[in-house]
Amino acid sequence: MRSFLFFILYIFSHAVFTQPQLGFVLKENENKIIIPFELHSNLIVVPLLLNHQLPLKFIIDTGVRNAILTEKTFSDILSIPYNKKYTITGVGGEKLIDAYVTDAVTLTLPGIEGKGHVLLVLEEDYIELRNFLGTDVHGMIGYEIFSRFTITLNYAKRRLILTRPEKFKPRRKDYALPIIIEDTKPYVSVPVTFHNGTKKELKLLIDTGASHGLLLDPESDEKIVVPEKALDSNIGRGLGGKIEGQIGRVSSIELGGHIINGVIASFPYPNSYMDSLLAPKVFRNGTIGGELLSRFTVTLDYKNGMMYLRKNSNLKRTFYYNTSGILVRAKGSRLEVFEVDEVRPGSPAYEAGVKKGDWIHTINGVSTEDLMLRNINAALNSKPGKKVRLVLLRQGKMIKVQFLSASAI
Repeated sequence: MRSFLFFILYIFSHAVFTQPQLGFVLKENENKIIIPFELHSNLIVVPLLLNHQLPLKFIIDTGVRNAILTEKTFSDILSIPYNKKYTITGVGGEKLIDAYVTDAVTLTLPGIEGKGHVLLVLEEDYIELRNFLGTDVHGMIGYEIFSRFTITLNYAKRRLILTRPEKFKPRRKDYALPIIIEDTKPYVSVPVTFHNGTKKELKLLIDTGASHGLLLDPESDEKIVVPEKALDSNIGRGLGGKIEGQIGRVSSIELGGHIINGVIASFPYPNSYMDSLLAPKVFRNGTIGGELLSRFTVTLDYKNGMMYLRKNSNLKRTFYYNTSGILVRAKGSRLEVFEVDEVRPGSPAYEAGVKKGDWIHTINGVSTEDLMLRNINAALNSKPGKKVRLVLLRQGKMIKVQFLSASAI
């Protein structure tokens, strides 16, 4: 599956605001609530109501401190006032993004309400979440709820369970791992074995807001070795655009009492993105994202510094990396048209003649009018050896191509 890394700029995830925050609360007679969620590219998406008026959808993201709204248009609809404005620049001083801070907003999720919250508002959806997820997503929320409740992420049943910390009891089959909370984010230390036989215990951020399985920073430890059979690739998107690096497999990672073999890992190039991975505040070797976490039922107990893992039916699922070589984005007001955003050189789709900018008209004989982006990605990135037939629209002409998907790593 194509992995998208949705990184939030350092200034947002580390900014400290001093106004009082009342936070989320359960009703007095409730000890826990269950919130159904959608799962898109391994990212958990829940409904959220802004200031009791505007229904939105937010990603549950352990990697962010304050809630983030990806488009200022929505807060403007409610005439929400802003306290501060930031202009963020990239390398060379070019402007990347304008962002605004507002406070004392109310955020309501099914069953809980949070008053007095800070909200960080981006001028536009620079990360293009909705286009690359193929569904409406308007922001991210993290520490505000993880700091208040013990939270269980049941990926298999698509349920988010919020429990009062003093009322939570792990199940008998839950595997317990200690975590540390630093700068509002959870970290775990687990052994990773590389193909050269080197085994190293690494400190990894538990990042529910990243859809990849594993990201490792070679600059953080000399024992983190990029595999010989690795691909140069666009490994994700950030506020500055595409994030470049290499993709390869590690021999195994030990997680939740299981040894998971052949995990695909991303190895970002030095200074390839602006993220707290490179910040001096909290050292880490990388991150664990949704492609690994979704193979478990995950419980995060910030108050007691524990994570509990219980395997689900996806544990043994093979890791595949973009077997077609195509990255697709959904476009249009209803996200109903599909454009080829990138074709990896040397991939089956590249050799078959697929080009950036092509529109996918049919896939395996099915009109894309009847499909969503997740259906497109599933067909393109299925197990190696499967035939893929496309009808493409290029400069007003219909073009037919076909190829066999192949695992490149």
